[in-house]
Amino acid sequence: MRQIEQAKDVSKTEQLHAGRTICNTGIASHAWNKGKAAYKGWKAPAALAAMALCVTLACGCGEPEKIENAYDITESTKSYGLSSENSETSQSFFAEDIAVAGNENKPLANVTDSLSQAAALFDLTEDTMLFGKNIHERLYPASTTKILTAYVALKHGDLAATATVTDAELQLEAGSSTCGLKTGETLTLQELLYGLILCSGNDAANVIADLVSGSTEEFTKLMNQEAKKLGATNSNFVNPHGLQDEQHYTTVYDMYLIFQAAMQNEEFEKIISSTKHTCQFTSPSGASSTKDWKTTNKFLNGEKQQPEGVQVIGGKTGTTSDAGSCLVLYSKKGEKPYISIVFKADNPDNLYQEMEEMLKAI
Repeated sequence: MRQIEQAKDVSKTEQLHAGRTICNTGIASHAWNKGKAAYKGWKAPAALAAMALCVTLACGCGEPEKIENAYDITESTKSYGLSSENSETSQSFFAEDIAVAGNENKPLANVTDSLSQAAALFDLTEDTMLFGKNIHERLYPASTTKILTAYVALKHGDLAATATVTDAELQLEAGSSTCGLKTGETLTLQELLYGLILCSGNDAANVIADLVSGSTEEFTKLMNQEAKKLGATNSNFVNPHGLQDEQHYTTVYDMYLIFQAAMQNEEFEKIISSTKHTCQFTSPSGASSTKDWKTTNKFLNGEKQQPEGVQVIGGKTGTTSDAGSCLVLYSKKGEKPYISIVFKADNPDNLYQEMEEMLKAI
């Protein structure tokens, strides 16, 4: 996977999402598709201007609506010929190496579609979606939020930077998952990321936010900025851990974009693929100490058997009463990588059944 190109203000993928919500008319859709077809070999600014003109003339003014079937749900950005491989100055209007997916569900043989509210399976080699249901529906992500938290921390933070845990950072709702941090303990960002991902530490999420941005409020602003740069324009994040908030939501497709970008970071892949980790930290008294952490991913900790021929590299779980059971996975069959996502399963059994069915269908 090549890294998705990011513009300073708005990513090419975000521009695509903006285009997909123009006007729901045959003329607008025709103009949009003509613009895409004409793009091949053009320089990005010229093509974008031409497409914007087509859309403006076709639509005029009015409330934005989603275009039905703006592009084939199974097609990748490569299929449209929207990049010029022979020109060093040309840039793809679309972000490269992502699956383009519309609003229609895409069934897959032997995958039960009634076990969760939304799910998808993406082939990262072909940049296509093999299975998908309700992938653009806004849902609560629970602790899968921490994928974006880690992505932002790795991009903007220093792994060697240290933070001392405060009382305020440990103020969490009763029963929420933690990695057992205590006031006065000092840890590096690298150690905090293991606590964030492996044992889904909400305490670690708060400490990371303060360390990287000075406050959770500033950190969540950064989360939303980075998400939109990746094209995740149907999401909003108000905290770094995913505990329930009505204004905190994402979609299966947006999470795919975020997770794929995160997987391009070697440190992130190393962390999510770990089954256990011994954390080195400094106690409040100044003594060196350790904590042992284990992954909550049942495919990695041995509670669930990985399908034959498939290697689950890693991922992130998430569960709240409102979000249901959620799981995001990065897997390989041979050398081919896949991302699979399940949101809002009624229970862990349904979650892992649907995920297993998707992996077996690879």
